This record gives sequence, C-alpha cells and structure tokens, in this order.
Amino acid sequence: MLSFLEERRLSYIVVARMTRFIQREAQRLAHWRPLEENFSVGQFRLQLCGWELARRFVVVRERERRGTKERKLIDVPGYTSRVFVTTRSDAEELIWRDYNRRADMENRIAELKHDLAADRFCLKQFFATEAAFQSILLLFYLLAEFQRAAGLPGYREPATLRTLVFSCGAILGRAGRRIVLHLSESWGGLKTRNPLIESIFQWEFPTSPKLEFAPAT
Repeated sequence: MLSFLEERRLSYIVVARMTRFIQREAQRLAHWRPLEENFSVGQFRLQLCGWELARRFVVVRERERRGTKERKLIDVPGYTSRVFVTTRSDAEELIWRDYNRRADMENRIAELKHDLAADRFCLKQFFATEAAFQSILLLFYLLAEFQRAAGLPGYREPATLRTLVFSCGAILGRAGRRIVLHLSESWGGLKTRNPLIESIFQWEFPTSPKLEFAPAT
C-alpha cells in the first residue's frame, strides 16, 4: 500500500504496525526532543523485510501519569509511545498533530459498522453490494445534515439519534378531514420535536458560488 501511494506521489501518515523490528528501533532511540513536560518526539529510518527502501518513522513518547490506562505500544518503563511511518518531511510534532486532527474518522467508520450495519451484507452481484453500501453512506450524510439543519447541540451518533429523535410511539388518525399523527408524550413528544422541525424548515441550504446566478448588468 505504501509503495502504491508513493508511486502516485501521495503523501501519507500511517500508524506503524508494532512488529518486533520497529519496537527494537524505537527502543534504541537515544535522541528525544522534548515538546513539553510529558511529551517528547524522535525519529529513525528503517528498511523492513520486503521493502525496497528505508522509510521515515516518527515516535511520540508520553510520560505515564497517575491514572493513565493506555495500552503500551513499546515496553519502556514509565512511557506510552506511538509510532508513525510517513513520507512527509515536517517536524515530528507536526506529523503527530496532523494525524490527530483526522483520527476521529475511525469513530465514524465504527458508527457505519455498528449503527448502520455497513459490514453485515454481501449480495450476489458486486454492483448490488456497491449500491447498498453507497445507500448507507448517503444515509450517514443525510443524518449529519439533519443534525446541522435541526440545530442539535453537538454531534450525535446514528444510534443516539434513533433513540432520542426518531423512536417515538405514534398513532395515525384523523381530525375532521385531516390526517393527523398523534405522537406519544414519552421521549418528549412534540414538545422536543417541533423546534427541530421548525429549524429544518428555516434551514438555508448552502449553494456553491459556482452555481449562483451572476446579477444582471
């Protein structure tokens, strides 16, 4: 995979698989540059078996504090470490911080798997499977837009939305000639849902400047 990215000149930051060779090189590091009281960084180059060239590894070491329960990646007393392999030449702390800004994607993947069952189907035809998966992705984006339009405070996972917003006992009835949906008072009923509906009706969908009509001159 790394060779594939390099052939296309795509830079990457990937968490290194902690083999004994990588652990050994990280343990041999003698020069650590402190970032603050508890964090320090280092780096080394290593050519693993099957690689055609040596690659850059960045190590971030954190001093263990009282109450820390993180799993140790490298068996060095008093420290918890993370190792990244990268093609970028930025300073070690920039590599670490840039990766951390995108690390929340793993939580989104977990939501797709556990809340929307994105990994529990396999249809006979490949394109049918692809269509089902794309439909799940579309649903995920619609749920995200729903939260933005409804003005919900903070991000809610799909399972949380299902429990707090979409799951509500209701009876479809009539009031005169009008069809009326009677919502249960449990889970908040209309009291909590009316503001969400009003916010959605007032939501202005953003339009790309490229699609806006230029004023007539």
